[in-house]
Amino acid sequence: FADYRRHDSWADFLAYRAGHPDEYGRIVLLTTHASEPYYDFEFRENDIILMGRESAGVPEAVHQLADARLLIPMNEKARSINVAVSAVMVVGEALRQTKWKKLG
Repeated sequence: FADYRRHDSWADFLAYRAGHPDEYGRIVLLTTHASEPYYDFEFRENDIILMGRESAGVPEAVHQLADARLLIPMNEKARSINVAVSAVMVVGEALRQTKWKKLG
């Protein structure tokens, strides 16, 4: 039930995004190097939610291109949250704020 497009590379994604400004919105990066919790962020329907690898995150160049950087607050004793679980948490909140509001 989700719309998605697979890109062959980061450069391919950026080129496609530049050619389709109405389709793609802000790049919203989930990162441990952020201060804003994801649940305080106001999502828009065309936001691109980006997650890096569990082991290394995203390269600095990708980090710098993000329009927003969000954090999932965690217990200090916890090491990390699995990237799939993180995705479900944040995409669920984005859907709650955007699509599901229209349905309710």
